[in-house]
Amino acid sequence: MNLNAAILGYGAYVPIYRIRTEEIARVWHGGGAGPNRMKAIASFDEDILTMSYESASQALSMAGNPQIQAILVGSESKPYAVKPTGSILSDILGYNKTLGVDLEFACKAGTEAMQLISGMVSSGTIDYGLAIGADTAQGRPADELEFTAGSGAAAIVIGRPNGKEIARINHSVSYVTDTPDFWRRPHDQYPMHLGRFTGEPAYFAHITSSVKMLFSETGMKPSDFKYAIFHQPNPRFPVEVGKRLGFTDEQLRPGLLNDDIGNTYSANTLISLAKVLDMAETGDKIMLASFGSGAGSDAFVIEVNSRDQDNGYVPFSERLRNYREVDYATYARWRGKIQK
Repeated sequence: MNLNAAILGYGAYVPIYRIRTEEIARVWHGGGAGPNRMKAIASFDEDILTMSYESASQALSMAGNPQIQAILVGSESKPYAVKPTGSILSDILGYNKTLGVDLEFACKAGTEAMQLISGMVSSGTIDYGLAIGADTAQGRPADELEFTAGSGAAAIVIGRPNGKEIARINHSVSYVTDTPDFWRRPHDQYPMHLGRFTGEPAYFAHITSSVKMLFSETGMKPSDFKYAIFHQPNPRFPVEVGKRLGFTDEQLRPGLLNDDIGNTYSANTLISLAKVLDMAETGDKIMLASFGSGAGSDAFVIEVNSRDQDNGYVPFSERLRNYREVDYATYARWRGKIQK
């Protein structure tokens, strides 16, 4: 669908703590490492609410603190089963006359929020909205996901184009099917996954379908974009799907993050978008495609305008340079893997 919405501010937050995948392998498999070098983990006093606040504060400051009328939080690791994170966050941020909603769709819940806010802004239902994706690491001990499931949050303030916007959100599409690659039943602590469905019938089929739909509806092609961002469940998948669709290393490399922080689930593609927006220049076009298990993909055309860099904002890549490593025992205690 064609959209008349703009990114007015953005922010990303990743916890300072990391665990190396070779440390996880040491505990469970006796050597070797996972597909990524390390992953970010939330501390004992962090959850998606605290991380959402950190990223939202950055985004709102950048946007000039407009009067937000909708706050949508996408996550699969909410602190409450029945109590919306969106309403808590709206109270903390001081926006009580607003729509506060939690969304779920595995790893694409963040772009789902972005798509819905963009639609409300484009239709005139609201003037300004806040789209957030946030998750904490959820991997069963010794499971493959424990090597990749990271923690982080990203937030985007969306409003009408005003000539001073950071970027315009011009077009978006979605593609979904019932594909049982990943799920979690009520009362289960950890998600389950069906390995043989993870790649071809899930990740690759859905992203390829959404991006081809985007190309068909807009008449655009890979060479029209300066950057391409794909959901990153591991370091290999986004590069492979990008090459299949005709994108180059130069277009893909700026958005890659997985090797340093892991798969941040609902925040994944939005964190990459923040990283790319930090370096993008006026006129650059960004193709963004998310993936959510279960399964579906949202794809966007985003065109960069410009913004004043001298506002105290520290680029996301610079903030990633400072981190502290922890051992498996600390990680297991913080993330509730040790049960009484």
